[in-house]
Amino acid sequence: MFKPKPGRHGETIDTLIGPQVVIRGDVVFSGGLYVEGRIHGKVLAEDGAPAVLTLAEQGSIEGEVRVPVVVVDGQLQGDVHASERVELASKARVLGNVHYKVVEMRAGATLTGRLIHSDAAQAEAVASAAAPLPFPAAANG
Repeated sequence: MFKPKPGRHGETIDTLIGPQVVIRGDVVFSGGLYVEGRIHGKVLAEDGAPAVLTLAEQGSIEGEVRVPVVVVDGQLQGDVHASERVELASKARVLGNVHYKVVEMRAGATLTGRLIHSDAAQAEAVASAAAPLPFPAAANG
């Protein structure tokens, strides 16, 4: 029986997706999820639940990630939305935009996409909503 144990960053690992596992479809979880295998689909934290996703060096995810705390040391293809923290370890390979509140990126990590601070994204959305709409062209007649 698998017992939750602390990960290398002190977060508890409740669920392990082993290196031989391939999941095709969305994964919704709470607690700590440690991925050594492959996921083809979205990885989502349950609304309001504390959650930490750790993607191991040999693991890969193809799909959007929406988790409060994301630690990447493997390959991730898709946008990341982390409401608390993103950590890109030295072997991280991310192809997609990373939306974050706090980010840590170690030497050797690669990101092909944009780093978007959550406060900046909210300010941009408010600014675009407040922008005046153009007047429609007057009809000839």
